[in-house]
Amino acid sequence: MSVVNIINIKVINNPTLFTADYQFEITFECISELVDDLEWKIIYVGSSESKEYDQVLDSIMVGPVPPGVNQFIFQAPAPNPDRIPPSDLLDVTVIIITCSYRDQEFVRVGYYVNNEYIEEELRENPPDKVIFDKLYRNILADKPRVTRMPIKCGNRAIEASSYRKLITRQSGNADRADGIAYTTNSNSYEICVVE
Repeated sequence: MSVVNIINIKVINNPTLFTADYQFEITFECISELVDDLEWKIIYVGSSESKEYDQVLDSIMVGPVPPGVNQFIFQAPAPNPDRIPPSDLLDVTVIIITCSYRDQEFVRVGYYVNNEYIEEELRENPPDKVIFDKLYRNILADKPRVTRMPIKCGNRAIEASSYRKLITRQSGNADRADGIAYTTNSNSYEICVVE
């Protein structure tokens, strides 16, 4: 059970120039009304060697979020090439879309991005200095890598036994959580599992 489900992420401008804005049409479903906004981020991985080169291209707050299907277009500028190691400007990297609720990330959708010249001559003999107005990016949009994390999404006290009943009802087995998290300590609170 989850409160927020991503239904679809569509890459709008793909392939395109490296310097063009990123545009994603994000469709998600909210099962119940959220008290606070959802925070969405687009992160460009500048190098697989270190997170130091990651760039948050944009961050937006979406809300209030009513129950039902919601959709928006998330646009972010291209990464700053000066913050990317020259050896990592060409070839494959990753673009990541994250969503958080109350400063807790619950989903991360990653796409491989291939940065290359379209002209065969430039591909075979790349110049020492990258020519950005001839460099293209191609997002592998049909093969996203999705990572989901359970988070605390509310602040009402809910007994753990209630979750055990819910788990039993859904899975038929009180020992299996099937994606539903619950707490057994005295500081019980609602848990939001987002898929």
